[in-house]
Amino acid sequence: MTQLQPNLLDNRLRAAEAVVREAGRLAADHFARRELLSIDRKGAQDLVSEADRECEDLIVAGLSRLFPEDGFLGEERGTRNPDASAVWVIDPIDGTHNFLTGVPFWCVSVGLVVDGDLTLGIIYDPTAAELFSARKGGGAFLNGRPIKVSGETDPTRARICIGFSYRRPVAEHVHAVDALLSAGCEYLRLGSGALGLAYTAAGRFDGYWERHMNSWDAVAGLLLVREAGGWTNDFATVHLTEGCEILATTAALVDTVKRHVTFGSSE
Repeated sequence: MTQLQPNLLDNRLRAAEAVVREAGRLAADHFARRELLSIDRKGAQDLVSEADRECEDLIVAGLSRLFPEDGFLGEERGTRNPDASAVWVIDPIDGTHNFLTGVPFWCVSVGLVVDGDLTLGIIYDPTAAELFSARKGGGAFLNGRPIKVSGETDPTRARICIGFSYRRPVAEHVHAVDALLSAGCEYLRLGSGALGLAYTAAGRFDGYWERHMNSWDAVAGLLLVREAGGWTNDFATVHLTEGCEILATTAALVDTVKRHVTFGSSE
């Protein structure tokens, strides 16, 4: 897998984009009739529905037909062939709470990790008809057009999207919000980390931070930000199953944001 030429990775990317679009259509159909969905609770503010599971099953089935030797790690169905050199990391619906309550800020997120290296990333927002995609070394795109991070240099003009997880103390989140606002930097919390990263790659936000983020929420967006010219922290293989803190931002704001959110303080 590591010897694949860029054109072969591009072929994989195009094939995966088609599968993700199909999953997005299925999710959008469920979204239109969400009041009929059965819903389970996985934890505090953590919901899952049959729509999540059906979309993940569609993605795994489609990609496994095309690439039968690959592995899979999904939020809802767990691992399949996890020792493969190439592993697709899947969040079938990121922003499930938004999805189930009618807020049109959610997406399908799929990334490909090859021998621990983030290689492909696709994030699809069906409600906005926006497909974000990236290949390592090939740039980042929105509906086929190149995108780049904002390039903002002044924190008093910046907007940082932040996520929250009950896997970390509430006080850490509160401190980050207080520090950003005290520095004159605006913040947003919108309920989909994958879209927060995609919007950072597209220059709509100037950064994204979350104290703990699972791999299926993060890997596609991290690659998008990197390929759009931004900075992100490293994402080691161990984090595929354990998750980690995530910071992604335009280059000039890295040190400022690190300081305000006390990046790395809970590692």
